[in-house]
Amino acid sequence: LQGIIQAYKGGITLQGNTTNLGRWDFSGSFFFSISAVTTIGYGNLSPSTVAGRIFCILFALIGIPLNLVLLNEIGQLMLLGVQHCARRLEEVFHWQKKASLLIKTCALVTGLLLFLLLPPLLFSDKEGWSYEEGFYYSFITLSTIGFGDYVIGMNPDRTYPGWYKNVISLWILFGMAWLALVIKFCINFLE
Repeated sequence: LQGIIQAYKGGITLQGNTTNLGRWDFSGSFFFSISAVTTIGYGNLSPSTVAGRIFCILFALIGIPLNLVLLNEIGQLMLLGVQHCARRLEEVFHWQKKASLLIKTCALVTGLLLFLLLPPLLFSDKEGWSYEEGFYYSFITLSTIGFGDYVIGMNPDRTYPGWYKNVISLWILFGMAWLALVIKFCINFLE
């Protein structure tokens, strides 16, 4: 049993005899990097050598703060875009409070579509998950909970396109920035 577990950790599975499931190619490495610096940590992939673990610690010590800066900047750009649209609506239609509320609502709905409602359709297609499982994965990932019960690109019976993990990695970054804005709005509302 231990041999089977070690083989699986090394990327060898009993089904299909695949050797790495794309774990350490560019896409897999990029996805691992994103899950490390975003602190999602699915638990399905980890360094197995002392040197790898030390590098991962150093990478995370530098990468996590840089990622927080990046997410903050992305969130601020999204917020500036929303505020700019609200000002333009106010100028064009002479709406005061309606424009701000309308734009915030549009930004919320657009973000819901892009980051929580549409991605499960992609996951249903590529992973074979139900829509509900894809939605669950989307929220658990973007909120950085990352249980690891659902992880993309890990089914040895499926063939994944080369762009898949890269696109999901970018979705994670932008989706986390959007969700942080939503949480910030909720905090402001509650306060």
